[in-house]
Formats: sequence, structure tokens, C-alpha cells
Amino acid sequence: MTDFKEKLLANLDKINQHDIRLQYASQTDDEIEDILFQKYHDELNGNKKFKTALDRKGEKDGGPSFDSYRYIPRFHFDLPKSADSLAQKLREEARTLFLQKRSKELLDNNEFKLLWSLLEKNHTPPLHGEEQYINYENYCKVATIAGEKFKRYLTATTFARLLASSMYPGKISVMSLFNYAMRKVWLQQTRIGLSLYDYTGQGYLSESDMESYILELIPTFPQLEGLEKSFHSFYVCTTVRKFFFFLDPLRTGRIRIRDVLTCSFLDDLLELRDEEIPKDAQELNWFSAPSALSVYGHYLNLDKDHNGMLSKKELIGYGSGTLTPIFLDRVFAECLTYDGEMDYKTYLDFVLALENRAEPQSLHYLFRILDVEHKGYLTAFTLNYFFKGIQEELSAHRAEPINFDDVKDEIFDMVKPADPTRITLKDLINCGHGETVVSILIEFHKFWAYENREVMVTSTGSEETHNL
Repeated sequence: MTDFKEKLLANLDKINQHDIRLQYASQTDDEIEDILFQKYHDELNGNKKFKTALDRKGEKDGGPSFDSYRYIPRFHFDLPKSADSLAQKLREEARTLFLQKRSKELLDNNEFKLLWSLLEKNHTPPLHGEEQYINYENYCKVATIAGEKFKRYLTATTFARLLASSMYPGKISVMSLFNYAMRKVWLQQTRIGLSLYDYTGQGYLSESDMESYILELIPTFPQLEGLEKSFHSFYVCTTVRKFFFFLDPLRTGRIRIRDVLTCSFLDDLLELRDEEIPKDAQELNWFSAPSALSVYGHYLNLDKDHNGMLSKKELIGYGSGTLTPIFLDRVFAECLTYDGEMDYKTYLDFVLALENRAEPQSLHYLFRILDVEHKGYLTAFTLNYFFKGIQEELSAHRAEPINFDDVKDEIFDMVKPADPTRITLKDLINCGHGETVVSILIEFHKFWAYENREVMVTSTGSEETHNL
């Protein structure tokens, strides 16, 4: 690497600045620098193809670019190859400097205090209750006094957007404006933090990138202070799986940073920065320590032979224990397993799908399992295949048998598919009853509750009347 660098610098020292500017008259200094760097870099790497192409490019104007480059600037640059360590290091350093520059543009705590002080001093009387409001004239005054760094947060567009939801004509809430600025800075800080793990710089995070991000976040969360270090890897896995389950349903192995920022559960994760969160709120938050420990505890309880994996026989104890064997057979046929057993990561996808059955991502997961013939749609044959598992449970409980045709007709009536003979994933999502349809095919107690819903409503109503 040192020898390569010395040769590159030697080539650059030989350049006659006057001749170069005459040769590349149509390019700026930065463009000439990029061209020469790439030229010498490729020559030293033995890439003769680039050198020959350069010779052909300048036939008309003596420049190094194709003729069209004089009119259309280059907008696509290939990522450096894994073997090209110099180009990769250059790209990494450039990205780091760019992100550091963006980070310095954000408001810090002292600047937020200054903004709040200026808004309080320049609010527009009178007070409405205990809340302060500000009109556009005073708003512009604050933007001028605060300085250049604050102007990106105090624009006319921002005022107009907040005015649309204001209760008082011509004025916006000072608190709403301040919260908006804080939220914007928080989002930008989070985006920069995530981008530091995006080593390709393409706006995506792989699973390992996201794991590194979460692992380094753990010490910053007061709510996770009591978490044992031996559990950290399981906590990271539990956290990352939720992001990838909902943001990467097609299993591409990467998620967009933009999607991470806009997803609703990022707030749940960063809520762990609060030192005091009610116990019931922690239990409902997938990312909290009690929730993660509970999910992992259930996994360990199912693992009867303590080998760290779940067999089909062990998984049947999940939830109410009434998932049909036919459905579980399909789970193990479609999902990633190791010697016929399920690991913790695959189990997490299974849990997320069953706990969020109304969500499109969960329906996508479950539809793949229901689609026995891999045709992209469900037919009467498919429904009957899974309903046999429900019928077996009815027989085991000595309940009155139910005609499949009645169930099939009811399902098709609920879904109302575009093609009356088949149900696609799109039909299942759009109908609004996807959770019900899936549940009555794979879980006996859900089917029983649905089948006896009218009786249960009647008995509940009778009890309420009796209590009155």
C-alpha cells in the first residue's frame, strides 16, 4: 500500500498544471482532480481498459470524458470493489467527514435553550389558557435574532404547516413549534447515527449492520441497565428481528434507513431512554427488557430437551397449545430449520407473525405457509387441507362436526376475492378480515371462538342486563 501511494504521488508531481488546464478546459478543478486520480489509480492497478477509453474520449475537445459528458454531468459512480482497499478507504473517509459536517449543523442543548428563551420573549399576547402563541411577524423576528443556524427550522413552510392545525387564526403554538424543532433534530441525529453503519453508503442496513447499531445503543438506555451482558446477544436478536420482519417482508436481507426512521416502532425503541416508564407500558413494548426476557423465557420453556432448538413436538405448546399439527408441519416445511428444528431467530419471526396477524407483513408470512401448492393463491382445496386439522380437533373434543362447505362459503364471503374461485394475498389484505380467515384455519380455539361468537355475545349481554 505504501509503494502504491508513493507511485501515485510521484505521478501527480509530474503534472504540468498549465498543460493540464489547457487539455481539460471544459472541466472544473475538482473534476480534473477526480479524473487524474482515477486515471493514475487505474493505471497503477493495471486497468488498461480505462486508459484506452480515456484516449478515445477526448477526440473532439482533448478532454477525458465522453462527448456527452460535456453536456450531461456524470451522476453514477460504481462502488469500489472489495479488492480495491484504497478506493474503499477514500469513500469511507469522505462519508465520515460528510456525516460529521451534517452533525455539526444540528442544534445542541444550549441552542435549544436559546430558541426557547427567544420564543418566550417574543410570543404574541394574550395567553390562551397557559399556552403561548406567536404570530408570523414575531416568528420572523425570532428567526432573524437567532441566527443562520436556526433558519432551517424557522421557515415560512414550517409556520404554514403548524398554522393549519392551530386553534387560533394567524398564530401557532410556541410549544408545538419547539417540539417540531426537537423532533426534526432527533430524526436527523438518528439518521446520521444509522448512516454511520451503512458502510456502502447506499441508504440500506444489513442485518449485521443493524445488530452493531443496537448493540452500541444498549449502554445508552437507562431501561436496560439491569440487563445481564450474557443476554445482550439475545436482546439484539430479538430487537433486530422486529425491524426486519416488518421492513423486509420479502427477505432481501437489508432494510432502508428511510423506512427505519418512519416506522412507528422506532419510537418504542428510543423510549427506553426515559428513566421512568410505567410497568404496563414496558410489557407492551417489544423492545423493553421485561418483554425481551419474556419472549426468550417462553422459548426456553418450550425447549423441553434443552438443546437450544425447538422441534415440531415442542412448538405445539406455543400459545394456547391449539395450533393444528397440519399448520405446524407447513411451518417447518417453509421456514428455515436445522436438522428439522427451529432456532431462536426463526422462532421470533413465527411469534411476530402470530401476535400481529392483522398486519400485511404477518399475512404475507402466513400466506406463504398456507399456499401449499405454491401457486400464489388459495383454493377450496387449500382451505380444506388446513380445515382437516380443525375437524380433527373437533372430533378430539367430541364436538359436533361442521360441514367444510359452510366454512368455505363463509371465508369466500368475507374475503370477496377478485376471482371467486381463488384467494390471493392481495385479496386477503384488502378484505380487512385476513386475521380472522387465517386464525380459523390454523388454530382450534380461535375457530371455536369465531364459530360461537353469537352465543358469546348473547351470554355477555345477558350478564350485563342481569348486573343492571
